[in-house]
Amino acid sequence: MKVAIFSTKPYDREFLTNANSALTQPHELVFHETQLNPQSALLAQGCTAVCCFVNDHLDATALQQLANLGVKLIALRCAGFNQVDLVAAKDLGIVVARVAEYSPHAVAEHALGLILMLNRNLHRAYHRVRENDYSLNGLLGFDMVNKTVAVIGTGKIGQVFAKIVQGLGCRVIAYDPQPAPILAANGVNYAALSDIWPTADIISLHCPLNSSTHHLINAESIAQMKNGAMLINTGRGGLIDTRAVIDGLKSKKIGYLGLDVYEEEGDLFFEDNSNLLLQDDVFARLLTFPNVVITGHQAFFTREALTAIAAITLANITHFEREELSQMCIVN
Repeated sequence: MKVAIFSTKPYDREFLTNANSALTQPHELVFHETQLNPQSALLAQGCTAVCCFVNDHLDATALQQLANLGVKLIALRCAGFNQVDLVAAKDLGIVVARVAEYSPHAVAEHALGLILMLNRNLHRAYHRVRENDYSLNGLLGFDMVNKTVAVIGTGKIGQVFAKIVQGLGCRVIAYDPQPAPILAANGVNYAALSDIWPTADIISLHCPLNSSTHHLINAESIAQMKNGAMLINTGRGGLIDTRAVIDGLKSKKIGYLGLDVYEEEGDLFFEDNSNLLLQDDVFARLLTFPNVVITGHQAFFTREALTAIAAITLANITHFEREELSQMCIVN
């Protein structure tokens, strides 16, 4: 099958090419660096499938363009699918498949990294030492043991994260409309969000972005949080109302903020913008806080995760070609 692959970087080419070479019947992969949107959709001409990532724009207009070109499959190389108009895709007869699970350890471990960096001020200590400054004032942290960590969303990633922080001696509480029995059996207490906000020392978001979770962290939920709480988001940017979080940082209601995702990241992340002026005033404001650490959507970025993503993405394409739809992870 001929596949147009959008938003590609050198590592995408490497891992997808390697996975494709291992197939008995490899696909024809056409790589494009540009994001998929209504203007770039024409690059899929002659292809039966497109392969997209988190910041591609698969709205109704782009999907109509793809349908006009004969595209029948959108193979997402990510777990999230909020960037796709699923209703329009279904109406146009385009199947949308995703990578439901690749390496939950990658994202869970990155969340822990953000926690430890913020807690022990590793980002600030690193720069001090490089400036020949070995003072400790302002770098005071806290012991993780006996702290209450809230896991919002207990799918595969949330489950791994819960196990990791339990290993540090933390008390873990959780929220998910569908609780995981394995966590409940291992000492994780599920609670309502109204009970979680005032209880948690650390809140880590691992839920999908949908209508019920959009701006889950907002002025109202922040007001209920424990003073000085730490907030970590390695899920989706839209889970957080960024302006409300900035107000929470200014009032010191939020004591620490660790982000790997940002609601308006589409024009920022995955690109080298070091020679450009930062146009996003909200993001620029976040960068002024010493108790904020932001990484550019790299939580998934491990060798193991990229290997799994490439293999599962190509498997979805192969199953579609063979009309083995039941073996695909279809979301529409």
